[in-house]
Amino acid sequence: MGFFKEQEMVLAKKLLIWHSRKSGVPLPDDARMEELAAGLVRDAHRIAGERGKNVLLILKEMLSDMKK
Repeated sequence: MGFFKEQEMVLAKKLLIWHSRKSGVPLPDDARMEELAAGLVRDAHRIAGERGKNVLLILKEMLSDMKK
């Protein structure tokens, strides 16, 4: 895994942890957290390719949509 991909995964995990704590949902185990973060990063890259947006902004939007 490349440097940027690793950093995106770290960010996705931090955002998932923040979202879980804010919404009062228990944190998933490490393996599930990896799966969720990888899925978020994969989807963010797909959306960025389609819309030409920044991956970070897309990750934030995806998590804000999870609240609703």
